[in-house]
Amino acid sequence: MRKIDFARKTGETDICGCLNLDGSGVYQINTGCGFFDHMTELFAKHGNFDLTLRCDGDLRVDGHHTVEDCGIVLGKAFKDALGDKKGISRYGSIILPMDEALILVALDFSGRSYLNFDADFPDEYKLGDMDAELVEEFLLAFVRNAEITLHVKKLYGKNNHHVAEGVFKGFARALRQAVAIDEKNKDKLPSTKGVL
Repeated sequence: MRKIDFARKTGETDICGCLNLDGSGVYQINTGCGFFDHMTELFAKHGNFDLTLRCDGDLRVDGHHTVEDCGIVLGKAFKDALGDKKGISRYGSIILPMDEALILVALDFSGRSYLNFDADFPDEYKLGDMDAELVEEFLLAFVRNAEITLHVKKLYGKNNHHVAEGVFKGFARALRQAVAIDEKNKDKLPSTKGVL
């Protein structure tokens, strides 16, 4: 079982939870930010990850620390749950439709942190109770702590809710592919370098 408990406490957030990479998409999410909860629930469901996530953050300021710190914790949880990464498929990609929106996501558990995010939102746009710019902040925090390469591109899309939803669903589906065990190579590391 690739399952891990996680916790992180700072002056801005207090986060705890559990991640099971080999789950069935069962989730219990409470971050105090409704739109982010919705996106994280989609992430768990479409990734087939069992995820419990609780965050008490300084929402009196805004949602930035809550969303960013959840990205930090979840990225590290993925990295830790994968261990030496033996047997994983390593790569994942999808072009995901969400009504009029079409989102491309591609990623690599390379051990190198890089984010190319090309799915901009209008300045100061709100997605429910969350600033739209926090979609990118979440991904950046995740990428840095999971040590993955991630490309996200909005091919089409006018409705910002649909774009954000497409990003989270696409990210989850690509992660699901990448962390899946490759049965032909389940005892091997997917790299000629011998390390990821």
